[in-house]
Amino acid sequence: MKSIESRTANMSTPIFCGPVNRVVVVGGTHGNEMSGVCLAKYWLQDSSELCRETFTAEPVLANPLAVERCVRYIDTDLNRCFSSELLSGPDSEKDPYEVKLAREIFQKYGSKQSSCDFVFDLHNTTSNMGATLILPTVDDPLEMHMANYLQSNCVDDSIPCHVFVCELPGKDTPYLQNIGKHCLSLELGPQAHGIIRADTLRRMRELVNCSLNFLDLYNQGKEFPSFEIDVCRVKFHVDYPRGSDGELQGFIHTQLQDKDYHPLQPGRPIFQTLHGEELCYDGEKTIYPTFVNEGAYYEKNVAFIAMEKLHCTVPALKVQR
Repeated sequence: MKSIESRTANMSTPIFCGPVNRVVVVGGTHGNEMSGVCLAKYWLQDSSELCRETFTAEPVLANPLAVERCVRYIDTDLNRCFSSELLSGPDSEKDPYEVKLAREIFQKYGSKQSSCDFVFDLHNTTSNMGATLILPTVDDPLEMHMANYLQSNCVDDSIPCHVFVCELPGKDTPYLQNIGKHCLSLELGPQAHGIIRADTLRRMRELVNCSLNFLDLYNQGKEFPSFEIDVCRVKFHVDYPRGSDGELQGFIHTQLQDKDYHPLQPGRPIFQTLHGEELCYDGEKTIYPTFVNEGAYYEKNVAFIAMEKLHCTVPALKVQR
């Protein structure tokens, strides 16, 4: 795979990218993930906090009806409605509410006529993932430099900051963040859906503001030097053990619970049953589980996502004038 970590060019020679002019900060993609909901509502009343010298970010409340009802979605997951197939499909009155909404959002922020330069999408997870920076790929130097900047300049030892790469080669990704030219999703937890934790809210607000500071410095011409970084990249999804009727036959083992990003070696327990049976990881290589026991993923048949560690060398970066 062609990617940043395989580059052999002089890393001190900067890659030039275009300036960032239009920025949107999206909360409420899931209506019960309250940190982003709370911040989006606040910034819609007063967006002065999002103003920088070279741009002003626009706050967006993505799914107002789900927010009003404090539910993840009305008909279907909005954050799975931004595939090319759904966005380009013919309009129908029978379309799910979120599919119609995704097309409206894309037309306003993602189409060629109105495409945003940078999209932030704010999420909470019930999993013990700290502050997770979700990127679609390792191949975008602007996104990678932002992740490195956040890890270096927005430090909070009580809520560690991880980089999660969700690229699925050859697949059309359905996530809202991808409507922009560049993007970053913030996934903070653990936080139960429908509630607000002050520490999680504060951390998300800090990360958004630090990200905007980075973009402002970048626009002003600051050159960011090359660096090396470890990221976790999606390998596969793991479902719960189920019976022939689809009902759960096991649940996350106590040794795996809350161990997001911890190495999981072959032979270690991952599930346990009410009968006391332990089911172990039968893979051949160490993986790094994330979204462990995420509450919203039961319906998606995902007990956790298995990640691989990737070491990347990222070239220097400077804005293209």
